[in-house]
Formats: sequence, C-alpha cells, structure tokens
Amino acid sequence: MAQTAEKPVMLSEAVREKIRAYIPRYPSKRAVTLPALHIVHEHLRCVPFKAMEEIAEILEITPAEVHDTMSFYGFFPQAPIGETRLWMCRSISCMLTGGEELLAHTCQKLGIRAGETTADGKLTVEFAECLGICDFAPAALADDGRIFGPLDEAKVDAMLGELKRGPSLPS
Repeated sequence: MAQTAEKPVMLSEAVREKIRAYIPRYPSKRAVTLPALHIVHEHLRCVPFKAMEEIAEILEITPAEVHDTMSFYGFFPQAPIGETRLWMCRSISCMLTGGEELLAHTCQKLGIRAGETTADGKLTVEFAECLGICDFAPAALADDGRIFGPLDEAKVDAMLGELKRGPSLPS
C-alpha cells in the first residue's frame, strides 16, 4: 500500500476555523474572501501564495480569485512586514505641504527605502496615494489606526520613536 505524504499547511486549524465562521454570515463562500485575507494577514503579517491556495480551498474558489481580491487592495503584502506598518501619504494635499520630502526624511532616518522593513523588523514604511485625511496634510497612518499629522521633520522623528515602541493597544 503506497503511503501518501501529507502536504504541509500554512494556516493553523484555529485560523481556518475563524475563516469558516464567516461563511454563514455571507451570501456565498466567495464573499468571505476579503475577511479571510484580513484574518490571515492578522496572523501572519502577510499573505503568501501558499496561504492564498489554502483560503481558496476553504472557500471552494481558485487561488487566482483570491489573488484578484488581494491585489485589488494594497493592504496585503505577500512577504512578511514589520511589527507596525506605516503609510506616508503622497496625495496632492500632502505633496504640496512637503509629503515627498518627509517620506524621504523618514526613509533616511530608518536606513531603508519605501516598501522596506527596518533591520530590527519593527517598522515597514510604504507610501500611499491617498489616506483620505487631507485635514492632517502632510499625514501618515499606522496600521493600528494611529494618524499622524500635520507632519514636519521634528514630528516625523517623534512619530518614528513612538512607532518603534510597537503597535498601539486598543483602548
């Protein structure tokens, strides 16, 4: 009798159960794709291709359909990111008030380029086309919901110190 090797899994049973728990709340399994991506990202801090395959298996859709949803939104990296993810806005409002220069200052202070993670794994810095917080231009947004702005170099330095301490705990 031939022995079949179990294929390795990326998603724990607990993560799979969280995804399955959403299925009754939606009109179809396919509609659970976005919540599933959020669940996986919350646990892995990224959504690798193997995780997309496993989401597709749970939802009975193709990995391409999961990838289509994932790639539509800019929130789901395929490679691991830092403990905290920071988006620096470069919309017209932010750009006109120094946003591009502040993004450059941020990257220079951290020794990285936009899209990279600090060597200690604490912070990933990315740019956003618009954060929708023009009243705070130039602005930045951490993935734990903290909004920073209006920014200048001194405020960026203070923001980076705060962000290096890690994600903010919910109130």
